[in-house]
Amino acid sequence: MSATSAATRTELPAAREGKPFKRRIGLGTWLLPAYVTIAFVFLLIPIVYTFIFSFNDSLKSNIVWRGFTFDNWLGICNQVEVCIAFGNSLLVGGTATLIATTLGTMIAIALVRYRFRFRSGISLLLFLPMATPEVVLAAGLAAEFLTAGVQKGLITIILAHTMFCLSFVVVTVKARVTTLDPALEEAGRDLYGSPTQVFWRVTFPLLLPGIVAAAMLSFALSFDDFIITYFNAGIVQTFPTYVYISAARGIPAQANVIASAVFIFAIAIVLIAQITNASRRKRLGLN
Repeated sequence: MSATSAATRTELPAAREGKPFKRRIGLGTWLLPAYVTIAFVFLLIPIVYTFIFSFNDSLKSNIVWRGFTFDNWLGICNQVEVCIAFGNSLLVGGTATLIATTLGTMIAIALVRYRFRFRSGISLLLFLPMATPEVVLAAGLAAEFLTAGVQKGLITIILAHTMFCLSFVVVTVKARVTTLDPALEEAGRDLYGSPTQVFWRVTFPLLLPGIVAAAMLSFALSFDDFIITYFNAGIVQTFPTYVYISAARGIPAQANVIASAVFIFAIAIVLIAQITNASRRKRLGLN
């Protein structure tokens, strides 16, 4: 019986050799690649447009192509308002990132390592700015500043951005703190290290990748923010608000230059990080 079954199984492929093989092409075979391609092109169109029009020989508006020139890249601050707005964005983003990263790191360590009253409630409250619509958060902060009699300007923007970015820093660093092995810190204490020495020589280096990631995320959110800034800026203009106000008459080519430079800089950072990580893994034999 088994010999007959084996013979039958060996004869089936031979019997099928004479028939043409029809490959079935499902809908997902071409639909997913087509969707990814369309989405990728759709996302790249504004970036390509911004980069191309940074070389436009424009006068008052930058809507119609008038010719190719390098003058916009060589004289970025010929449009003074663009450089002032960009400088304000760097100042606000850097200050808010520094404050939010410092406070967020301490809060994340406290929430993971210590037990205290209202710990769960604080964790819940830290997620509220992330879940609240940005326009509601911006209007609420503007109303608070108005009630307190605080004049809107760089200070109010920095305070608003710090509060907005703090939640993202806490969530990012908290995930890193949770993954730390307490045995490493115990080993530091066994080697007669003081709590300060253990923190700076053991805990902080282990937390540093999460802290850097949180700081980069915080700066990106602050630099790119428009709604919270618009409600709390007063007469101060950051780069996003300047671009919004200038969009009606055509964004100056110098603004396109800065936007293109920021995009290229961000891509360069990602590539350097990936190359460095790949080189490190190869050196350690992890690949």
